[in-house]
Amino acid sequence: MEQPTKLDSTGNRETRLATLKYIEPPVGSILPSTANLTKARSSLPEKLPDNGLGLSSTQNHILDDIVPAFNGGSISPNYYGFVTGGVTPAALFADNVVSAYDQNIQVHLENHSIVTDVEFSALGLLVDLFRLDRSTWQNGTFTTGASASNLLGLACGREFVLRAAVKRKGISIDAESVGEYGLFETMQVAGVSGLQVLSTLPHSSLAKAAGILGFGRKNVKNICLEDPNNPLRFNMQKLEAELASSDKATIVAVSCGEVNTGHFATCADDMRYLRELCDKYSAWLHVDGAFGIFSRILDDSLEFSYVHQGCEGIDLADSIAGDAHKLLNVPYDCGFFFCRHPDEASRVFQNANAAYLTAGTREGPSIPSPLNIGIENSRRFRALPVYASLLSYGRIGYKDMLQRQIRLARMIAGWLFDHPEYITLPEMGSKGALLDRTYIIVLFSAKDEKLNQGLAGRINESGKMFVSGTSWDGRPACRIAISNWRVDEARDFALVAGVLDGVTTGK
Repeated sequence: MEQPTKLDSTGNRETRLATLKYIEPPVGSILPSTANLTKARSSLPEKLPDNGLGLSSTQNHILDDIVPAFNGGSISPNYYGFVTGGVTPAALFADNVVSAYDQNIQVHLENHSIVTDVEFSALGLLVDLFRLDRSTWQNGTFTTGASASNLLGLACGREFVLRAAVKRKGISIDAESVGEYGLFETMQVAGVSGLQVLSTLPHSSLAKAAGILGFGRKNVKNICLEDPNNPLRFNMQKLEAELASSDKATIVAVSCGEVNTGHFATCADDMRYLRELCDKYSAWLHVDGAFGIFSRILDDSLEFSYVHQGCEGIDLADSIAGDAHKLLNVPYDCGFFFCRHPDEASRVFQNANAAYLTAGTREGPSIPSPLNIGIENSRRFRALPVYASLLSYGRIGYKDMLQRQIRLARMIAGWLFDHPEYITLPEMGSKGALLDRTYIIVLFSAKDEKLNQGLAGRINESGKMFVSGTSWDGRPACRIAISNWRVDEARDFALVAGVLDGVTTGK
């Protein structure tokens, strides 16, 4: 990837342009100091002033008081907490353009603005990056993130499975079903008692979406195979029994990159069998590919064969959710949603009774108004940073970025496996098996129970890196998630190993 432009103090045009392209990583602690947090909080006004401060004073307040209390999550290569990614120089430049021109992307009026064309093109570029077929998958939209994308996937699936249930009873009902008649009435007509999501170690956003959409959080169920090496695998026998016997309409959700381990729930054979089951029982197959889908960027070389296989077959799904503000390294908030059924989203999200928002007609690809296929009626042009970053770095640039992230994760995992004071999780029988399965996340704990209780806090006290605390098998654990485009394997491994060694020796 290209090297970032460094800022200088000359104030010339090149420097002003650079401010749109790059922000220096933080010096010192990744988290703000207590003093800076206290100063920022005390600077917040208790009420709106009658007379404004003016632009210059407001700028100084934000830069001097507020910004020092930010964390360096997206601009530090050593923030390993949430999978936040970062902001590439190209994406940062484009995001500033987005704010300056403030285009509302939601209505496709081709004589008014190019923005919907650019968004449609960006979706196509993403489809290309993930080695999917444009003719099938260039149906979708940009969202605030994978949580919203999962909500779209479950909402489209809800329409599909209830419509299928109605058809099985031989009853004629408009295609819009829930979107027109409501959930309760449609379920009554369909003769189903409820809705359910069957998955394996699903992300919490799926339960959140299920609560919003009327499935109920309790109806997101684990159908796991009892495999200590991979608790993400589906118990196919149990899954089919649930599909065959339940009087609930069902969505099957695949975790493509589990949040604690980064592991994958399926391989190509599993996806083919899931597709057969969903077709047989009229279920919807959804993939939560928040960061796992990015493994499709990799080739099928031996080095990355396991993680590459974990994403094979996801093109058989009905819908795919993903996060761009993770491994694509574009700013918050940005996610994407793909659906193989081009009309399903409009059945759910059609904007009613607003003829003035109808798209125009023209030759070329059909571009729907995004307000008819997503949640919002107005939205910022969040596709432009995606478009800029994809064009700037291309497939090879993103493959290089991901390979560096994986290699660093594996260097850390291998070092921890050999370390006398740490345990890598899930526990593998061999170092080779661990390294094969390591994607961008390393999960570990300390062997000493007392040290392990406060392990994440002790690591983060160093100020040199940040990890998130979690739990595994009822025991505290730490999670290193590597997702920033600035990764340098040798430099970052030395830093991580130094900090983790220091924690065990009390230095």
